[in-house]
Amino acid sequence: MKKQFLSTLQQELSRLDTVGISKRRERVIEKFTDDPSPQAVIQKKARRIFNSNDYLGLRFHPALKKAEHEASEKYGVGPGAVRFISGSLEIYHELEHEIAKFHNREDAMVISSAFAANVAVIPCFIKGQSKDSLVSENALVVSDELNHRSIIEGVRAASIDSFHKAIFKHMDAEDLRRVLKENEGKFTRVVVVTDGIFSMLGEYQDIKKLRAVCDAFEQKYEEGIVLIVDDAHGVGCFGKTGRGVEEVCGARADILVGTLGKAFGVDGGYIVGDTIAIDYLREAAATYIYSNPISPGAAGAGVAAFELMQRAEGKKLLAQSQHNIAFFKSLMKKEKFQFSADSHHPIQPLFVGDSIIAKSLAQALFDEGFLVTNINYPVVPKGRDEIRIQISAIHTEEDIRIFVETLKKLRKTIKF
Repeated sequence: MKKQFLSTLQQELSRLDTVGISKRRERVIEKFTDDPSPQAVIQKKARRIFNSNDYLGLRFHPALKKAEHEASEKYGVGPGAVRFISGSLEIYHELEHEIAKFHNREDAMVISSAFAANVAVIPCFIKGQSKDSLVSENALVVSDELNHRSIIEGVRAASIDSFHKAIFKHMDAEDLRRVLKENEGKFTRVVVVTDGIFSMLGEYQDIKKLRAVCDAFEQKYEEGIVLIVDDAHGVGCFGKTGRGVEEVCGARADILVGTLGKAFGVDGGYIVGDTIAIDYLREAAATYIYSNPISPGAAGAGVAAFELMQRAEGKKLLAQSQHNIAFFKSLMKKEKFQFSADSHHPIQPLFVGDSIIAKSLAQALFDEGFLVTNINYPVVPKGRDEIRIQISAIHTEEDIRIFVETLKKLRKTIKF
């Protein structure tokens, strides 16, 4: 590369460092302790984990480790190539069967990540994936204004002009109604896409309200309305049986995107829906067709995770998760911290309101032996900077109590 261009890149890196939003200097975890609530060893010091998406602690579960080992022994550590070239390992089909059964859907497909799923699914339903496709390109995509970056990139990947895109106000079904009403007669099909759980605040979209609005306008568009929900942070840990926002709201998406890499403790993403829709995605989704699937070991661990979630042990973990969340909230309320009282999800944000304070507090907690993440603008709106605290089912009450006591101590020196 030319020195002038490298200089431009360095200037951009310096800018990101100056405003405090750079992400490239990750902390290196050397190992985990063997405690029932494992701690991350960083710089030779054990630190309690309060920033993990592993909401049930399944990545440490013996059954998943055993299943991963057995699948790797049977199939090798990698898939060899993409599925349509090297063949599809039986373990992938077994996992897809378990996922479809868990969500009471006709079919499921596993993909490298939930991010890759959104980048694939959204363009496939907005427009045809080749010039010869019979799928109409006269579609409108309507997105919640605070959707995850993967959804935003999925819309961008469709390469549609601004006329074919619309935004509805955050978690506002009536504003979605307005958008659909204004666009009657202009499009053949509408794709409505939203997060299930919004990962900055732990709040959830009431998809029953969205479903009702979509159904009311279904006949106004020749090919109807497709509701896509990315419930990556909900599946496995939200709802009485861990089936996410669909269970909590009592409504279903047409296409549900989920992940193995959060509450299920493994790696990779997945998509569930009707057989015809999944068959179409297997033919059209670029990140499925042209990318390797997850490793056989991860697929084996995934099967074990879904099986575990449908046994008594899964129910026990979900109950413990809710107990820990309630216990944490009671302590935070007692100390009058500013946090999201409405969230009953493992994501429990502590509102700080200033990026410098949030960064300082995260570092101070690290020094005290806790891992948390500070979330700053532009990921959240200006003045809404936060410490994102994530409660796990395998946290002990002692973990949680010591954490809140440490926050109380730090409040004396860091004003938040």
